[in-house]
Amino acid sequence: MKNQAYRMALLYDFYGDMLTDRQKEFYDLYYNEDLSLAEIAENYDITRQGVRDVIVRAEAILTELEDKTGIIKRFHKMQQQFLEVEEAVNAIARCNEQRVQDDEIEVQCARIRGILDQLKQE
Repeated sequence: MKNQAYRMALLYDFYGDMLTDRQKEFYDLYYNEDLSLAEIAENYDITRQGVRDVIVRAEAILTELEDKTGIIKRFHKMQQQFLEVEEAVNAIARCNEQRVQDDEIEVQCARIRGILDQLKQE
């Protein structure tokens, strides 16, 4: 269940702007505010089934967008690649510190770390 909630949150973060205002509202109330279908229905004076239909449709739209674009999948892959680059630059810096002690290598390692930090923030 926790994985499903995380997946739904990611889908909403990446593709939520593609939903209608009503879909966004119900989706947010259900997944982020943890309101039940019945609570949402009562607040909006519609049936529980009506709320469920809106949320299921929103989930389908978000899932279809991810299936077509793969943006979240690529995002996770890039995060892993950032970690691998960071590990590699740290290994180079350690090797330089222990063996070569070249100031230019140290400067370039710091430069790579700075670029990685910028990429992670975007």
